[in-house]
Amino acid sequence: MFPEDGVFRESGYILVPLDSYPSTDKPMSLPPLRASEHLHDVKYEIRGALARRADELEREGHDIVKLNIGNPGAFGFRMPATMRVAMVQNLPQADPYSHQKGIFQAREAVVMQQQDRGVMDVTADDVFMGNGVSEMIMLTMRALLNPGDEVLVPSPDYPLWTASVVIHGAKAVHYPCRPENGFVPDPKELRALITEKTRAIVVINPNNPTGAVYPAEVLKELARIAEEHRLVLCADEIYDEMLYDGAEYVPMATLVKHTLCLTFSGLSKIYRACGLRVGWVTFSGERAHARDYIDAVELLASLRLCSNVPGQFAVQTALGGHQSIFDLTRPGGRLYETRRAILESVATSRYLDVIAPRGSMYAFIRIKTDRVGGSNFDDRKFALQLLEQKHVLVAPGSSFNVPYKDHFRATLLPQPELMRDVLGRVESLLDELAS
Repeated sequence: MFPEDGVFRESGYILVPLDSYPSTDKPMSLPPLRASEHLHDVKYEIRGALARRADELEREGHDIVKLNIGNPGAFGFRMPATMRVAMVQNLPQADPYSHQKGIFQAREAVVMQQQDRGVMDVTADDVFMGNGVSEMIMLTMRALLNPGDEVLVPSPDYPLWTASVVIHGAKAVHYPCRPENGFVPDPKELRALITEKTRAIVVINPNNPTGAVYPAEVLKELARIAEEHRLVLCADEIYDEMLYDGAEYVPMATLVKHTLCLTFSGLSKIYRACGLRVGWVTFSGERAHARDYIDAVELLASLRLCSNVPGQFAVQTALGGHQSIFDLTRPGGRLYETRRAILESVATSRYLDVIAPRGSMYAFIRIKTDRVGGSNFDDRKFALQLLEQKHVLVAPGSSFNVPYKDHFRATLLPQPELMRDVLGRVESLLDELAS
């Protein structure tokens, strides 16, 4: 027997029939809940609509080759076993919060690495550990920027850099790294973009997404420009030791002496430990004038209490042990051979071109659009077609804040055989578009 009000009251509980709950199909009486205006111009398409569609296709039973993100563990790479042992052995010490800057052992290991590279003016007090480089980028930009400020960011860039600027009401001014110049910036073009509102210059070297490694003379000129205008130099060097065919990485901190330099690095890429979320930023160069800013960074670090503690115990072992990345980037190594597969496949393609990546784990591949639609070619539409028809997920080139729409980024992480197969699928789709 149902009670008249439809509600059962037994044993102190009130049981409400399901049909008495409001239906989600009915119009809501509440006004729309809008996102913050700070996010209106923030984009991160690497994990955007295309990635969500890839997830839907996987749920439908399709195998998707995901080349949109540099995620080594998803392709069978493992962090060095010694790092795992270091974390396990130190787990009893990982229960409490650490210092807001991170555990001393990890920060001191970063100092030792910097000194080995010729950066002698840093101590553990100049190093902040974070939940990946991504957190440290956001944190350092939040401490630096006011609405209306400007930051010089490379084009193409890793889009988190542009996002980290605009989310705080500042403006990302993109300096071109042109394909015809091997994606290396022209310091004269960068200098011409500096205004009284410019606060910082971002340099990504080795570069994501292009794989470019900047010559020492270019880096020296960028350092001189930053010093001349008293700008903060932000050096994203997360791919510092991921180099091919004799390319030379020059740490920006060895060149910047008379202004503040921020060097960003971490365990995600060189050490294939993305899931640990361990990154850091090191302050070097002139610091006396930047005390207020550095204190603000520490304030923000304190507000989030500390970064992941267990992962920090892997830093000392990672930086001090055998650098297994060299086994992967020399001939015969996994990354090198996949890079070779890309270069050889592109060389035989009717539609593709690429500037050989000299560093990082990406290739920024150009489509010869005059053969597949001309000026009407759209990289986002192409990426969606590639996903839907060939089950390959790539990042459209325009996702990296460039004015052209004829590139896509692919990682070097798959096995060489799979990469050749993928580029065969790309060629097949372009054949269909050309016809």
